[in-house]
Amino acid sequence: MTGVSASEIEAILRGSHSNPFAILGPHDGEVRVFAPQASEVTAICQGNRTPLERVHPEGFFAGPVADNRYQLEMKSGDRVWMAEDPYRFGLVLGEMDEYLLAEGRHRQLYQKMGAHPITHEGVEGVAFAVWAPNARRVSVVGDFNAWDGRRHPMRRRLGPGIWELFIPGLAPGALYKYEIISAHGERMPLKADPVGFSHEQSPGTASVVSGLPDYPWQDGQWMADRAARQDGKAPISIYEVHLGSWRRGAEGEVLDYDAIADLLVPYVTEMGFTHVEFLPVSEHPFTGSWGYQPIGLFAPTSRYGSAEAFARLVDRLHAAGIGVIIDWVPAHFPSDAHGLGRFDGTALYEHADPRQGFHQDWNTLIYNFGRREVANFLQASALYWLDKFHIDALRVDAVASMLYLDYSRKPGEWIPNEFGGNENLEAIDFLRDVNERVCADYPGAITIAEESTAFPKVSRPVGDGGLGFGFKWNMGWMHDTLGYFRRDPIYRRHHQNDLTFGLVYAFSENFVLPLSHDEVVHGKGSLIRQMAGDRWQKFANLRAYFGFMWTHPGKKLLFMGGEFAQDREWNHDQSLDWHLLDDPLNAGMQRLVRDLNGLYRDRPALHRLDCDPEGFEWIDASDAEQSVLVYMRKSDDGSPPVVILCNLTPQVHREYRIGLPQPGGWREVLNTDAAEYGGSNVANPGLLRADETAWHGRPASLGLTLPPLATIVLVPE
Repeated sequence: MTGVSASEIEAILRGSHSNPFAILGPHDGEVRVFAPQASEVTAICQGNRTPLERVHPEGFFAGPVADNRYQLEMKSGDRVWMAEDPYRFGLVLGEMDEYLLAEGRHRQLYQKMGAHPITHEGVEGVAFAVWAPNARRVSVVGDFNAWDGRRHPMRRRLGPGIWELFIPGLAPGALYKYEIISAHGERMPLKADPVGFSHEQSPGTASVVSGLPDYPWQDGQWMADRAARQDGKAPISIYEVHLGSWRRGAEGEVLDYDAIADLLVPYVTEMGFTHVEFLPVSEHPFTGSWGYQPIGLFAPTSRYGSAEAFARLVDRLHAAGIGVIIDWVPAHFPSDAHGLGRFDGTALYEHADPRQGFHQDWNTLIYNFGRREVANFLQASALYWLDKFHIDALRVDAVASMLYLDYSRKPGEWIPNEFGGNENLEAIDFLRDVNERVCADYPGAITIAEESTAFPKVSRPVGDGGLGFGFKWNMGWMHDTLGYFRRDPIYRRHHQNDLTFGLVYAFSENFVLPLSHDEVVHGKGSLIRQMAGDRWQKFANLRAYFGFMWTHPGKKLLFMGGEFAQDREWNHDQSLDWHLLDDPLNAGMQRLVRDLNGLYRDRPALHRLDCDPEGFEWIDASDAEQSVLVYMRKSDDGSPPVVILCNLTPQVHREYRIGLPQPGGWREVLNTDAAEYGGSNVANPGLLRADETAWHGRPASLGLTLPPLATIVLVPE
C-alpha cells in the first residue's frame, strides 16, 4: 500500500483526522476503507471481486480498484451485506452555495444545510451539511453506525466552514447527531442538527432524517387574497392557541395536528376569529417552556405529528378563510447540551461575553446578531416557515430584549454600543433586514412585534426609519386596562385615565391589543378571576372589558379560554375546561365574543381606521365620577359611524344624555348586559330617536338607559 503513513492511519482509527477524504475512498487505483464493524471487505468493480487487505486489526482495509464505480461487500461472522463507500462520492454543495453561505446571504440555506434525502451520482442516500468553522473534525453519528464518530467523518469546505457528507443507503427516519471535536481536541456533547427538519420527541434529543416537507398545497385563493386580509384596514381578530392544551383526548392524551384541525377549524370559524396564533411550534426540548426555548428552528414539533401534518393543519385553516400566525423566537436559545451553545467548541451562535451572550432572566443564550452567518441562519428560519408552511405572519417574541443591550441588566452588567448607547445596533439591523425580506419575498405576509418599550417606529417602514414590523403588541394598553378592571368600581372614578391614556399614543404604531397567555399564568389567575366583585360582577366586568376592547382602535388578540371565561389559571399540561360551557354565564361569554367578532368584522367603522386617528373621536371622556365613557368610531368608506358607551360601575343610569353626530333613528346593536350573554338585560330596545338638542358639542343627542357594568354599541339607521 502506498501513500498513507502509519500516523495517518492511526488518525483515522482514533477519529482525529481533519481531512478523511484525503485518506479514505479511491486514490490512484487503490481504495481505502475504515470498517471496524467488518472482519472482511471485498471491493466489487466491473464484475471483479477484490478482497481488501486488513492493514490494521481495528478495521482499516486497502486494496486495488479499477475505477470509482465500486461497491463494498462486508462480512462479520455469518453476516454478509453490501454497502456503498461514502468516500467515493464527489461534492454535494456547489460553488455558489459555498459563496453565499460564506457571505451570509443564502436566504434559503435550508435547501442545502441539514439532512436531505437525495440521489447523488445515481445512488440514493442522505446529504448532510453543518456549519462548524472552528471544529477539528465533525462526524455524522446515529444508529446506522453505532454512534461511532470515527466511521462517518465529514468533508470540510474551507471557505464558509461548512462540513458535508453524502451517506449512501441512508433513508428518512434515521436518527442522527453531529459529533464535533473542537480545535483544542475537546469532544463536544453530541449536537442536534441546527437545520434539522425533524427531531425526536423529548426526552430523546436526536435529529431525524426527513428532508424538506413536501405537501400538495390547496390554498391558492387564500394566498392570492392574503395581502388584503392582513392590511391595516382589515378586521384582524386573533385567537391565540397552545396546541398541547387547547383540547385533549378523552383520557387526557395530547391530540395530533389532524385531530386538532378537526376541532379547531370549525370552532374558530364559528367564533368569527380571522386568525389563529400558535405559541411556538418550533421543536423544543422542555414542554414547560411552551415553545419559547426552541432547539429546532426549522422543525415543527413532533409532539403532534409530522411536518406534513402541520402543513395540512395550516392548509385546512386557510380553506376556512383563517390566517395562521406562529410565534417565532430569534431573541435567545436554551443552553441544553445538544443545542447551539458552544456548538463547535467556541461561542459560535452566541456572544462569548456573558454580558452580551447570556439572558439572566431566562437562563438562555443570546444570538450574536452581528455575525453574518448567525443572522443568515435566523433569517432563513423566518423565511422557511413562510415558504414551506405558508405561514401568514410571524409574531416575533421578546423584541425588547433584542433592542436594548441593558435589557434587565444592572449597571456594569452590559457593554455599550460603539457610540456609548444602550441600543443593540446589530439586532436592530437584523430585525430590519428580516422584515424587509419577509415583505419582499412573500407578499402579503407580515411580522408582529412583541415589544414592551417606547422604542420609536417599531411598525413603520424601514425606509422611514422604522423597524419594518407590520404591527406591534400594545403592552401599555393591556397593563393599564387590566389594572383598571381589577379595581373595585367604587375606586374607578380616580382611575379613568387608565382607560383614556391609551388614546394618547394609540396611533403612534399599528397596534394589536393583546390579552395573551402571559396574562393568565404565574399566579396572575385567569381573566375572570382578575375581575373585581362577586361572581356576577366578575362576569359583567369581563363582558364590559371585551366590549371596550373590541370597539377600541387596534387589532384584537385573545388567548384561548378567555372567550368562555376559563376559571382556573392556564395549565399547559391540561385541556381547557370546556365543561364550563354547561354554565349559562360561561356560555354567554362565549356568545358575546362570537358576536363581538361578527360586529367588528361587519362594521367598517370598527376596523378600517384601527391604525388612523381619523377613525376615533371622544364624545365624552370626562365623566369619571360615574365611570362612563362615550366615544365614536368612524370609517373612510362612507359607511356609518358607531357610537360606544361604557358604564363601568354597577349603577344603572336612566336618561343619560349623550351627544351624537346626527339626529334621527339609532339602534342598540350590542349590549354586553343582554340576557343572552348572562347579563341583567337592562337595554334600549327598538328604534331610538335622537333629537336636535346639542350635547357634548354635537348637533344631536339622545337619552339612554345605561346598564350596569356594561358596554353598549349604537349605530344610526
